[in-house]
Amino acid sequence: MKLTYEGLKDRTVWAAAGIDLPDYDPEAVSLRTREHPVWVHLGIGNIFRFFLGGIADRLLRENLTDRGITCVETFDYEIVDRIYQPFDNLALAVTLYKDGSQKRRVLGSLSEALALRPGDKEARDRLTQIFTDPGLQMVSFTITEKGYALHGADGGWLAPALKDAQEGPEKAGTAMGLVTAMLAERWKAGKAPLALVSMDNVSQNGKKLRESVLELAGCWVEKGFLPADFLEWISDETRVSFPWSMIDKITPRPVEAVATALTEAGVENMDILVTNRQTWIAPFVNAEEPQYLVVEDRFPNGRPPLEKAGVYMTDRVTVNKSERMKVTACLNPIHTAVCTFDRLLGYELFADGMSDPELNALACKVGYDEGLPVVESPGILDPKAFLDEVLTQRFPNAGLGDTSARIAVDISQMLAIRFGETIKATQAAYGSADRLVGIPLAIAGWIRYLLAVDDTGAPFELSPDPMLPQLKEQLSTLCWNDPESLTGQLQPILSNERLFGVDLYAIGLGDRIESMVRSMLSGPGAVRSTLQAHLSK
Repeated sequence: MKLTYEGLKDRTVWAAAGIDLPDYDPEAVSLRTREHPVWVHLGIGNIFRFFLGGIADRLLRENLTDRGITCVETFDYEIVDRIYQPFDNLALAVTLYKDGSQKRRVLGSLSEALALRPGDKEARDRLTQIFTDPGLQMVSFTITEKGYALHGADGGWLAPALKDAQEGPEKAGTAMGLVTAMLAERWKAGKAPLALVSMDNVSQNGKKLRESVLELAGCWVEKGFLPADFLEWISDETRVSFPWSMIDKITPRPVEAVATALTEAGVENMDILVTNRQTWIAPFVNAEEPQYLVVEDRFPNGRPPLEKAGVYMTDRVTVNKSERMKVTACLNPIHTAVCTFDRLLGYELFADGMSDPELNALACKVGYDEGLPVVESPGILDPKAFLDEVLTQRFPNAGLGDTSARIAVDISQMLAIRFGETIKATQAAYGSADRLVGIPLAIAGWIRYLLAVDDTGAPFELSPDPMLPQLKEQLSTLCWNDPESLTGQLQPILSNERLFGVDLYAIGLGDRIESMVRSMLSGPGAVRSTLQAHLSK
């Protein structure tokens, strides 16, 4: 059984293996999509393939559209080379349930895949064709938070973004540069409207996307690469809109047990691969069943009927409340709080850490005691019910095989949203942030984690993070098993408002976090004893 157009023709063997196939013709859909694209997506990794590919698949199955998604990768080109093209862009989606059962379905909605390598004129020309098609309605993104960044924590330009700003649209290489350049091509080709929809776990993601695009465009206008009329056009949200969204679906790395089961069922070439850029991929993608996508309904050139595939289409205020509920209170802060302690206490799987008494107590403290009191209900979702599902069904799902190392990737880029917003909301609601315990513990745990030594003294490898070199340098004189080595190294970190959204000393938490870190440096078992001391109060 081969995961290709030809391989799907013998439907009986797939049915015998318990794998559902598309009841539409993926090859015909691909041809129509290539001729007249409607939906383009940048950042075509696992969550995109399962969640958004699944939405498009449902629309195709229910005859609500006849086009799939055009898939564009601007960072890890091996994804296209190794799991798209060899499999005719088909994806095998495997839903993992808490009881250990699975549901398998082939998705035929990923209709074209482009790897935008620097200097690849053919790919660039094809992208220009796609963006200048007047029927294109939406461009969506899952490129992670750092994909939108033009500036570093110090406020200075990041080198790739600066290169784009200085060299202009013809030589743009970053995701933001390419998109802005393609908007310029669309403007030249007739100014057809378009919606650009960030679907990343970023607070006010549409605003951040718009700000980055407008800043680059402004640089190019200022340097004479483009006329001022272009900037005026993309600044008008009745022509080029940037809807906000909230997305939620835990989609971990491919699970070895899933690969084994698919191979035993007769599906060929289900190997898990790791790219040179350390992306874990496979021809299949595994994920939990729960999923939420809330999107601001602002599409000046029309859109697919997303609401008929389970998407909440609403207004910006409701999207913002939904996003804040998830990202600042009811899910992401708990992920970030627990994952570093998992590494310190020796848990590889996040679900295993959730069964630890102290870490479960920390999760409940951050969610129920500190997040819920200051989060506003979006109305379409109930925060308490959402949090209950997270803590009792989703996080304990060991079948996901989700690792704490994966969750710990790029933590420095997320602290201001995942912790800073609740800190500021608590200060505003109660006049002080003194009542917070779980969040200060989480920040202290992150700093202790950065020493890359667990609670027994054994070394471990830190997850990738763009600030690791800087942070490790600032903490280079901080030593495990030596509390007295803490002599002010945390000051530039905890006072960094770009990191946390606030100066933690100014808000009264800096010294408390320092004390927690000092306690965690006291030798074997100090991390656990510190957790016990603070969570038992």
